[in-house]
Amino acid sequence: MVTLKQRLSTRGFTMIELMVVLAVVALLLTLVAPRYFHQEELAKEQALQYNLQMLRKTLDDYKADKGKYPRSLQELVTTRYIRVIPPDPLTGSADSWLLIPEEHGKQGIYDIKSAARGVASDGSRYADW
Repeated sequence: MVTLKQRLSTRGFTMIELMVVLAVVALLLTLVAPRYFHQEELAKEQALQYNLQMLRKTLDDYKADKGKYPRSLQELVTTRYIRVIPPDPLTGSADSWLLIPEEHGKQGIYDIKSAARGVASDGSRYADW
């Protein structure tokens, strides 16, 4: 028959067992965390590339339909070419886009770029995209 003292001594984990488990968990986290943050940055870069491509295509579609480029991004929303102005994933703001005007003194938006500073994972600057 098992005595009360034997039953109490077999309950739970020892301090060494808990330390070993915590050390293994910490080791796994040090391996996984850098990969997670790198993947988050790559996702933001891909979202930025998609938003730039979509906005440039929308500007070209507007030009093809109306014969001129829009004067603002809000004009694309009011004429229902896009529902909302997408935010720049790196700056987090829809107001931070750099609008490139047409040449020869016209007042339309010819191109759009990101206002994000820094260098992408491929070595290029965000401002050059």
